[in-house]
Amino acid sequence: MRELDALMSGYLDRHYETASDDDRALFHSLLDWPDPELFRFLLGSATVDDPALERLRRVITGAG
Repeated sequence: MRELDALMSGYLDRHYETASDDDRALFHSLLDWPDPELFRFLLGSATVDDPALERLRRVITGAG
């Protein structure tokens, strides 16, 4: 999915280098998610009960 590639690449380019070890680990865990599930999560149509993942979602999507 090009949209996923754009979002994830954007995070790598703008935030990954300065991210905490915890955020880097969370980002790496997202890479194991199936594309459709990751896409729904990043677009906000699927939610998780993990505040750290929600914060990372906002950073990846530019919403926070």
